[in-house]
Amino acid sequence: MIRTFVLAACLFALTALCLSQSNGPRERASFNDGWLFQKDDPLGAEEKLTYQNIKRWVIPTGNEFVSVSKRVPMLSGNVGEDVSYTRGDYDDSKWRRLNLPHDWAIEGDFIQEVPGGSGKRPWAGVGWYRKHFSVASAEKGKQFYLDLDGAMAYPAIWLNGKFVGGWAYGYQSFRVDLTPYLEYGKENAVSIRLENPPQSSRWYPGSGIYRNVWLVKTSAVHVGHWGTYITTSNFSSGSADLNIKVAIDNDLATVANVQVRTTLYDQSRKAVGSTVTSLDVSSSASQVFEQKLKIASPSPWSIESPDLYTAVVQILQKGKVVDTYETAFGIRTIKFDAQKGFFLNGQHVYLKGVCDHHDLGALGTAINTRAIERQLEILKQMGVNAIRTSHNPPAPELLDLADRMGFLVMDEAFDAWHEKKEPNDYHIAFDDWHERDWRAQLRRDRNHPSVILWSIGNEISEQGNAEGHNIAAELAVIAHDEDPTRPVTAAANWGNAGYNGFQKTVDVFGYNYRWKEYGKFHSDNPDQPLFGSETASAVSTRGEYFFPVSDDKLKGRKDFQVSSYDLYAPPWAWPPDTEFEADDKNPFVAGEFVWTGFDYLGEPTPYDLDPKTAVEFTDPARQAAADKELKETGKILAPSRSSYFGIVDLCGFPKDRFYIYQARWRPDLPMAHILPHWNWPERVGQVTPVHVYTSGDEAELFLNGRSLGRKKRGRFEYRLRWDDVVYQPGELKVVAYKNGGKWVEDVVKTTGESSQIVLNADRSTINADGSDLSYITVKIADKNGLMVPRTHNRLSFRISGPGQIVAVDNGDPTDHESFQSTSRRAYNGLALVIVRSIKGNTGKIILRATSDTLRADTVSISSTR
Repeated sequence: MIRTFVLAACLFALTALCLSQSNGPRERASFNDGWLFQKDDPLGAEEKLTYQNIKRWVIPTGNEFVSVSKRVPMLSGNVGEDVSYTRGDYDDSKWRRLNLPHDWAIEGDFIQEVPGGSGKRPWAGVGWYRKHFSVASAEKGKQFYLDLDGAMAYPAIWLNGKFVGGWAYGYQSFRVDLTPYLEYGKENAVSIRLENPPQSSRWYPGSGIYRNVWLVKTSAVHVGHWGTYITTSNFSSGSADLNIKVAIDNDLATVANVQVRTTLYDQSRKAVGSTVTSLDVSSSASQVFEQKLKIASPSPWSIESPDLYTAVVQILQKGKVVDTYETAFGIRTIKFDAQKGFFLNGQHVYLKGVCDHHDLGALGTAINTRAIERQLEILKQMGVNAIRTSHNPPAPELLDLADRMGFLVMDEAFDAWHEKKEPNDYHIAFDDWHERDWRAQLRRDRNHPSVILWSIGNEISEQGNAEGHNIAAELAVIAHDEDPTRPVTAAANWGNAGYNGFQKTVDVFGYNYRWKEYGKFHSDNPDQPLFGSETASAVSTRGEYFFPVSDDKLKGRKDFQVSSYDLYAPPWAWPPDTEFEADDKNPFVAGEFVWTGFDYLGEPTPYDLDPKTAVEFTDPARQAAADKELKETGKILAPSRSSYFGIVDLCGFPKDRFYIYQARWRPDLPMAHILPHWNWPERVGQVTPVHVYTSGDEAELFLNGRSLGRKKRGRFEYRLRWDDVVYQPGELKVVAYKNGGKWVEDVVKTTGESSQIVLNADRSTINADGSDLSYITVKIADKNGLMVPRTHNRLSFRISGPGQIVAVDNGDPTDHESFQSTSRRAYNGLALVIVRSIKGNTGKIILRATSDTLRADTVSISSTR
């Protein structure tokens, strides 16, 4: 059976995220600057609206397409409550001043006693944010909304001492209406309380208002929150029919007679269609209406050419424009075929996907558009074409970038339903909030052309029982109600979930680590599409290689690191080659989403699995201390702060695994990669296996000019191995061939002694907007500029000019030094400095790196408007 889904997806263009015309009918302004912050609960505020009384919070009713904020009050019986200690005259003069987004938990040193799954960061607790602002008296009659893209967690909001509203899910975007509580011509104070419960996450969730906040001003009659929805039918090279749904909110006490004018623009801003509709909108109501337009010779959105159109919706009263709502959208078709996989615009596309958590490494969870863009750029180099938002609604910026850069997205909602994975995870809120959260996510994200799958959950325990099947069916119905253009999936880790009826609750079935089930699933469910929703989970540390090399996936571990021969994985998981073979043997599988693209904070498997497992150490003294600790306490307290799953480390430096995926996913790119490095003075005369990843089909290896043999890749073979190489210093070279012709070469050399620091900025010019970033790679090199791969020199950094060092890291999962330090030791030859512009200040930013025994280096970055 073939399921076909056709869409014209729409989104707010990135350019529309800033304040539009300041004197226009609608303004959407960043509300990030000038906040006050205090950790913990002042003046007994913990007695009010904590996550523990979540049962008071109500769920929405009905399936109609209206503004979420219009349909249901945020908290039952509490909106408008007077809370004296949050009034505008509250003394917050000693609170810390900062700008958003902000993650309070990323600051300071790591704490060994904090569990590794939490990233060694103390993220649980309460924090308050306050901001003072004024609204002119002339603005009375306008509507004012506060839009939060996400706040961790359980945000509750007051304005001038009156409770305005709140939300439960820290990953969800939401809106509250400030209008009833504003004081015009006076100073207003907004107060936001957050409480991140302990044991609420299996990974590092961050804390605070970690995503963007917006102040939205509209006329009384305006397009509602997430108020447009555009779909396509009859799409061909000649034309496409667009169906545009628009929700209009009328906050007047009288009926509003309006005209709605929608104009479509192509990528060059040329108008390609327009229509006008007249209607009456009832007082104090929200109304949805539809318009239809045809586009001639449409340019489809695709991975290679992510072309976007723009729809400008204008609401007119008595000939005057009272609201303008601009939306970018893409036109494309998607289809999941149970026999052949996934199709985009009629062309077969293998899903080359990765899963990623939402933290941004050393920046924590505080969202930054450039940081996400850099991650996507690195993944695109590897050949990635798809992202899974594990395991929660993503930041809006991720989807905006995916639309612009040509990535497909599996948009995921939940990591738990009723049955918990952690004592205080989402299961606490599920009964009261899952429908509202799910509908909000669907409405916010359903217009992005990048989104191709709605995922109702990850490894949900209820996949094995009838109640869970009913929940899955309910969530699927909601998804189809809000957006019938895309299929629903779930990431199932139980083998029997493919046969016990759970699989029938979703449109496309996803298996986590169950490649052995692919054939049986397809045989039992011949009409249902299938893909690998989470695969591999190989573990490694950049630049670490342990000998002897074992093919036992549970080996390769020392010093709380994992060997980078890419043969190692936890008990449930597999090296990359295993999933490659399974997909090649089962071509009906639509593709895979590898766990994970990037290392992330928390969940440091394999060192969080069994605290009684002995760990091997290269240092005898450390081994003796660990043996003593294990004997006396029955466990070893691992220092690991971050994961080992990433194909790319926490800094964004590729591990060796990057190149086995690049070889498979970019077969037309001439590439070859040798591992390990070739600095092994203690191994002279000893066997040191060499592996080669290449997009070629055969290769010849040379050591100091002597051939070690030419090997051809066999069927279901994804790396070439020379397991009997005897180490001698010098040059190791591989010559790869494809179809009998020379394809590409790669060389690794034994380096000289480390003698210098080499700095390289990924961007030499950044925007002086106070958020743009330059990532500076710090390399320890010999006199010839070659990275010395086993160096750990202490480095110090100093900056001058209109920039600041916001984070420093080295990718070592066991390093407990603060990310905010201006000193760091290199790890296996590399470190990273992240520099941010200072808002409004232009000029040259100079970063200087020094070390006691190395020649210093500087790099210059221009900060411009």
